[in-house]
Amino acid sequence: MAWRKHPMKRVPPSTRTKEAIRSLLENGSEEGDPKSELMKLGVRRIVEEALEQAVSDLLGRDYYERRADRGGYRNGQRTGRLKTAEGEVLFSSPQVKDVDQTALQEIREVLKGRTEELQRLGLEMFARGCSTRDIEEIFRAEDGRSLLTRTAVSEITEALWQEYEEFSTRDMSDIHPLYLFADGLAERLRPGAKREAVLVAWAITWEGRKVLLHVVPGTKESTECCRELFNDLKRRGMQDPVLVASDGSPGLIRASEECFPTAMRQRCLAHKMRNLASKCPQDLWSEFKAAAKAAYEAPSPSMAKALRDDLVARYGKVCPSAVQCFEEDFDACIAHLSCPPAHRRLIRTTNLLERLFGEERRRLNAAKTMFGERAVIKLMYSALIRASDGWRGVTITELERAQLMKLRDEQMKEFGKRHEPVVKLTEKPRSAPLRISSRKRT
Repeated sequence: MAWRKHPMKRVPPSTRTKEAIRSLLENGSEEGDPKSELMKLGVRRIVEEALEQAVSDLLGRDYYERRADRGGYRNGQRTGRLKTAEGEVLFSSPQVKDVDQTALQEIREVLKGRTEELQRLGLEMFARGCSTRDIEEIFRAEDGRSLLTRTAVSEITEALWQEYEEFSTRDMSDIHPLYLFADGLAERLRPGAKREAVLVAWAITWEGRKVLLHVVPGTKESTECCRELFNDLKRRGMQDPVLVASDGSPGLIRASEECFPTAMRQRCLAHKMRNLASKCPQDLWSEFKAAAKAAYEAPSPSMAKALRDDLVARYGKVCPSAVQCFEEDFDACIAHLSCPPAHRRLIRTTNLLERLFGEERRRLNAAKTMFGERAVIKLMYSALIRASDGWRGVTITELERAQLMKLRDEQMKEFGKRHEPVVKLTEKPRSAPLRISSRKRT
């Protein structure tokens, strides 16, 4: 039998790097820091794409394409090295024969002094892709001459753009969310414009994994924008969760109730406590806060309602506005008490997103010249996707799983009762004889 090369040997190195990136995003990293690994893979992808496109332009043909009218041919790969702040990055550098290699050597030389720019592009490639200008600036010689043709730059830009497109359109039928979290961050996406919402969704699955679901700009936290976010997740195959956690945004509340009618709704208690603090007199806040936390973190819903009634009786006349705020949406504030005790601390707030938003704000403030929707979305998405690789999973025991499945079945039954048709009979129907024929003329 004739000898054959292994199929993977015939695949361009950049394609193998792309698969490594996909695997890291889907499965995480078993060894080392996933953020550092993601950065290095991004740099490697950019360099390999650029060198492969340069060789295609040099030879006049793509990978494994034959052309009789052009000289030169590909002659395997050699390993190149770049030193970056994340450590040494190894990449595959294509070799050619019987052709002038000056252009390739120039690209290799200019890359050695551009590691910071490459790291920036490696991060941004996972957001909205890199612009043609970004790529051209990296691969420009000292005399201002571009080392890559326009065709090569366009090919690289298109390939990098697909990374975000694949994330935002990927199939989600294999994601089974147990708890779904949604929040919005107001950012100035355009110079001189008002702040607009960027909506983010993530979930804890039935397997205990924490998964970043979507990052999408919206005009505001309106019902329409939030509904589109949830419907997009469902269109791509995501199943309904048992519980949806959000802040008090009316748009998020209405959209979650419309799109996930069988799920419980949890009001973020971190946001709620900030609202209470703004309405309660300063001298009463410490004891009012303790009483409110005791109700929100009670052992059971019935105990929480008893503590609520006690707080209302004690502070109703002293600070009525704070008490009114406390009573509003109380059932949603204690929805987490129906879930296993070990999960309650995780699901009663959207704090994970809040911490990530804080990091994003810090980085955005440092980049004073970063304006425009695309730049802001790049930064947010890159910060979130990098952080999500380091999220620790949640342990779900068999007992907790059985409790949650029972809770889900009860929700389905309750939803069925609320939407079953109502038939009112004013009197008992009479059974009339069936007339098969009539003597009356028709």
